[in-house]
Amino acid sequence: MLTQLFNLRTGLALLAVAIVTGTIFYSNFLARKIENEERQKLSQWIAANKFIATSPENADLTLASQIQQENADIPIIQTNENDSIIDTRNLDSSEIRLNPGYLKNKLDEFKSAHTPLLLVLSDQPYIADKYYYGDSLLLKQVKYYPLIQLLIVALFIFITVYTISVRNKSTQNQVWAGMAKETAHQLGTPISSLDGWVEMLKENESSREISGEMEKDVSRLKLISDRFGKIGSTPQLLPANITSEVEKMVSYIRRRSTDKVSFTVTAPEEERVMANISEPLFDWVIENLLKNALDAMEGKGEINVKISNRPKMVVVDVTDSGKGISKPNIAKVFKPGFTTKKRGWGLGLSLARRIVEKFHKGQLVVRWSEPGKGTTFRITLPR
Repeated sequence: MLTQLFNLRTGLALLAVAIVTGTIFYSNFLARKIENEERQKLSQWIAANKFIATSPENADLTLASQIQQENADIPIIQTNENDSIIDTRNLDSSEIRLNPGYLKNKLDEFKSAHTPLLLVLSDQPYIADKYYYGDSLLLKQVKYYPLIQLLIVALFIFITVYTISVRNKSTQNQVWAGMAKETAHQLGTPISSLDGWVEMLKENESSREISGEMEKDVSRLKLISDRFGKIGSTPQLLPANITSEVEKMVSYIRRRSTDKVSFTVTAPEEERVMANISEPLFDWVIENLLKNALDAMEGKGEINVKISNRPKMVVVDVTDSGKGISKPNIAKVFKPGFTTKKRGWGLGLSLARRIVEKFHKGQLVVRWSEPGKGTTFRITLPR
């Protein structure tokens, strides 16, 4: 799937580059052609003006007048040999009237755009008018067309890639939900069977102690099955005391760790830290972070869970004194399949983040990590 997406993106990018490159070359060709034609047209217009100004009274001015009137698109500023402005044509008359610096700015613009055309009026002494001019609307459109097309192509690629990404993400979500529900379904039968065996053991006085321990494990399996069954469904979020939930999971993990691991929970004194959560799913997240912390410390160290009650959110920081995470791996820890352990599928942190972000509208991030010193995972939940 990822390879197909990459190939599609590459193909779209190459197609866009080919289209835009071809358009730029062709547009530049058209622009140069139009530019030459406009300069020639302006030369004819200047010649027509000179003919009208110097012709005898009985001369036929029809063609010259027609050429003069046809120029309605090329903006022109006429100056003398000292660049003092004499006349203008095809410029915004309201801007000329209201903006004192308009003509000067336009003259500077035309000077940098094109070499002026000269109308020599006299050789001795030298007298000449200069005609500075800019690009017509058509020429501007041809010049800027490749940029507009580039924006359109870029927008098209963005929409296409975004649509594909959303579709792939939706497919992944369906796979996750289907896998979780199937796991819950498969666990159902053996759990029911174990329930029956536990009840039978309870009837035997000598097996009471064993049945009690087995009942705890079966209850644990039921909880795990219930958690998997809730993946993909909209969980019911209810107000809960986050401190109590965290302490419950810390107590559970403490019983399954060695004496060389110390646990501390830091929370606001005499204050209930409340947030809307799905208790089974939230407990799963805390359990997963605590188990990861135990694995990172390899049997000895400290785990501290700090709970902060803020005006708009509840923050839970899980810190361990383990081996830490290298910088290149910090960006990968939440990706499905990534793991540094010899066993496991690398799904725990990925699933934990999905539970926090998708179901609880919160965040799960690596707040701090340093190789050889430890790691802090942060959960933020909206109040």
